[in-house]
Amino acid sequence: MIVFPAIDLKGGEVVRLAEGDMDRATVYGDDPAAQAMIFAETGAHHLHVVDLDGSFAGESRNREAVQAIVERFPGHVQLGGGIRDAGAVEGWFDLGVARVVMGSAALKNPDFVKAMAKEWEGGIVVAVDAKDGMVATEGWAEVSDVPVVDLARRFEDAGVASLLFTDIGRDGLLKGANIDATLELARQVDIPVIASGGVKGLDDIHVLSLHADEGIEGVITGRALYEGKLDLAAAIAMAGKA
Repeated sequence: MIVFPAIDLKGGEVVRLAEGDMDRATVYGDDPAAQAMIFAETGAHHLHVVDLDGSFAGESRNREAVQAIVERFPGHVQLGGGIRDAGAVEGWFDLGVARVVMGSAALKNPDFVKAMAKEWEGGIVVAVDAKDGMVATEGWAEVSDVPVVDLARRFEDAGVASLLFTDIGRDGLLKGANIDATLELARQVDIPVIASGGVKGLDDIHVLSLHADEGIEGVITGRALYEGKLDLAAAIAMAGKA
């Protein structure tokens, strides 16, 4: 199982939001590339980066910061936030991003996302962000009437690399991951699932790792790392046993 340390970007700074609310941002640093190197030196081979401004704008707003991260981080960078057209997808892959995450586009233009998954084999991750079981888009500002499982099933056999499942109600709050909902999704689809939202410590990593053979590919963690609640090296070691 993969542990993805998270770097969320807002105005070029490293931040974490509470429940996806841009007005509830905590700043953890002003050098995203340096933060990426700290994670690398601790043993991380994968990184999850989100252009928060881009999520709301529908296009990149932190390109320079992302580029700096990609240039310095020696592992795989997974990027999400405002990636909604073919030019953006190609541009990020050309820059060196390993995988791109698409959420709003997956709900509103699934045929486009499927086409990208076919063109960029193994490079497209579909974000299924949940609020009370329904899919949220546009930086989580809009909640649809589409159940998470229904959206996920639209992409079976489409060639997407993974599903990124986030429980918005837990994100950035250190309440613990919604393991039950994550497992329920993983058991209902044939696409690997990455857990996100609320990870608070090693217990979450341990429990998720026990279910790696049921389709749990990885877990994203942010605030728990920044606030010293989770030791990254220990998390990676634990996940590596799965």
